Amino acid sequence: MTEGVTCVLSNFKSVLLFCLVFCLGSINVQAAEAPAPATAQSSAPADSAPADEPAKPEILVKGGLLGAISSSIDSVQNKLDLDAHLLDSWRLRADRAADELDALVNKPLNRSPWSIVGDFLILSVVWIGAFALLNRIGAFFVSRLSRHRALATRVRVQGVMSYVVPFMIPALICLPLTLYVSHFMQASIGRALALCLAYSTSSGIFSTSVLMSVVVLFNSGHKRAAVRIIRNYAPHPLFIIGFLAALSDALTSPQISRQLGGNVTTSVAAFTGLMASIMFCIVVIRMRRPVAHLIRNRPLSARLARPALQQTLKIFSSLWHLPILLMILVSAVNLIGAGEDSQEALRCALLTTVLLIGTVFLSTLFQHMFKPAEARTGRVYKERLLSLLHAVLRIGLAIGFIELLGRIWGFSLFEFAQRNALGKVISDSLSSIGLIFLVTWLLWVVMDTAIQEALKPPANHRSSRQPSTRVKTILPLLRNAIKIILVVICTITTMANLGINVAPLLAGAGVVGLAIGFGSQQLVQDVITGLFIIIEDTISIGDWVVLDSGHAGTVESLTIRTLRLRDGKGFVHSVPFGQIKAVTNQSRQFAYAFFSFQFTYDSDVDSATSLIREAGQAISDDFLLASKLQGPLEVFGLDRMDMNGIVITAQFRTSSGGQYAVSRAFNDKLKRLVDKSTDVRFAQTYPQLVMSPHNGQFPAMDEGDEQQPVPGKTSVVNKDGSESPV
Repeated sequence: MTEGVTCVLSNFKSVLLFCLVFCLGSINVQAAEAPAPATAQSSAPADSAPADEPAKPEILVKGGLLGAISSSIDSVQNKLDLDAHLLDSWRLRADRAADELDALVNKPLNRSPWSIVGDFLILSVVWIGAFALLNRIGAFFVSRLSRHRALATRVRVQGVMSYVVPFMIPALICLPLTLYVSHFMQASIGRALALCLAYSTSSGIFSTSVLMSVVVLFNSGHKRAAVRIIRNYAPHPLFIIGFLAALSDALTSPQISRQLGGNVTTSVAAFTGLMASIMFCIVVIRMRRPVAHLIRNRPLSARLARPALQQTLKIFSSLWHLPILLMILVSAVNLIGAGEDSQEALRCALLTTVLLIGTVFLSTLFQHMFKPAEARTGRVYKERLLSLLHAVLRIGLAIGFIELLGRIWGFSLFEFAQRNALGKVISDSLSSIGLIFLVTWLLWVVMDTAIQEALKPPANHRSSRQPSTRVKTILPLLRNAIKIILVVICTITTMANLGINVAPLLAGAGVVGLAIGFGSQQLVQDVITGLFIIIEDTISIGDWVVLDSGHAGTVESLTIRTLRLRDGKGFVHSVPFGQIKAVTNQSRQFAYAFFSFQFTYDSDVDSATSLIREAGQAISDDFLLASKLQGPLEVFGLDRMDMNGIVITAQFRTSSGGQYAVSRAFNDKLKRLVDKSTDVRFAQTYPQLVMSPHNGQFPAMDEGDEQQPVPGKTSVVNKDGSESPV
């Protein structure tokens, strides 16, 4: 029960706060409306001259939709009286106000000027003295009550009392007291000005106290920060706004107008009202976030109990400043452009305000309804289609807003499209173009989503379904091709619906295509070769390839015409597909790390084989290298014998690209094992030097003589004079 009462009070305070702010905006509008009669009277002579001219025949709307929009804008401008006579009317008003001021200054007075000044000072001192005394008494009273046990912990009650007792009550008492004292004085300019200032000051203090008292009621929970910001910034601007609005209202009263002059008072009232509107606009913009925080922030129990209401308050909190700003705009327009149709213009402007607020509210509601949720498997198509539906709804909302706005100002696009032949043609063309865009967009959403889903890795990393490099290569090219085709088709059909004859364009495009085809045979060859290479999956992104042209490196990208490689030094090579005749791909499925070791003849073959197997087992047990292996070490045994020793071969089956790391690690391990062994030694090749013939003949050698080395020779000279390589 307590939570329900708290929720009702919170909602009531939110509504009360908005109503007070809205009423303050209405005061500005009323202040803006007040000078209208005098303005109409003053501008009547200026408008009487053109009235005798014959009425011009109405010009039918020409130029299709643009002409209709132009005519509608002209109609709105006429309704607001924003024409060339506006400046003349204001100039005439200023001249008459200057004449009235001159007459007022030169007017003979029944009383001395000092007595008039004395009336002003007496009434001002009465109001200021009474307010200062009551303010001190109220502040003392509030400070004493705040120490009371019942109010010591009630911060909101103390805050309300701090505005009501020292400010609101003295303002309400001082104004009647000043009016009572003024009855004992004769009518004069000083008396009128003093009463205007007393009324304006009391109104400013009263309106500010009421608004701040309502704001203080929200001072609880997480709203304290927003309340503190408003209390620190808003009081002085709100007082000035209330003062200017009340002064504008007071200056238009008949008593003040008779004393100061009608044109003077209406001019000053218009200026003060315009200043109040500008300041109020600044305050609303500065305070939109704190006030929005006060509106939407509710207790957790209330938010959970009524989520729909919470969502509505959240939307309203983001829009609360729009009606206030639009009311300010209406008041400003009415101030500077009041004419004979000002009431009709004000009515249309207010309806436009309501329509704009409703449209923005629906747009925000759609945005919250179609807010993207967390990514889930199987919901991608649904999310993309919902985003498409959201866009269609917003377009429909914009069309409805334009139509209703036109009806408010006396024009309808639908009627123009139905009753006018040109409008019917334009509407049919726009409808066809819109349908084409919608179908194209729908096709692109479906195809693009399918391609993106195929390229996206599965959410479960343990799943074996991973997009292949072939898919990663072909699908982006297919996506770009689909995009180009859809754009071309959409462009051609749109041009056809606009009335452009596309047959010559298509014929010219065909001729240009043939000319390009004959003139760029190499380009066509590159494209066709690249297409077959991609379809056959000969090369994929990430592969290490060696081309017949001598280029080697990792494939970084594939276009429809070129292949881009990055070699081991980091250089990038772009090779057209047409220049590729043979490709060696070293990154497919698996590779072999092949080993060929040569040992001396005195080494034990079994021991050498055992050391090779031990090194292979160490590689298999290595955690980092085991992931690169696809099988155990295969030892082929004694492969051959030559002059330097015996050769034993072996190999590992590894993943593509992993053979290099495995080879380096295996060589290092086997070298360390052989260094520790006494039975196995690597074979070494030493160069042997022979003697050179002297004068073309070799010296005689006995069978037991050894050959003498000759510097610079690496061959053996036989007895018959021939040389044998070492």
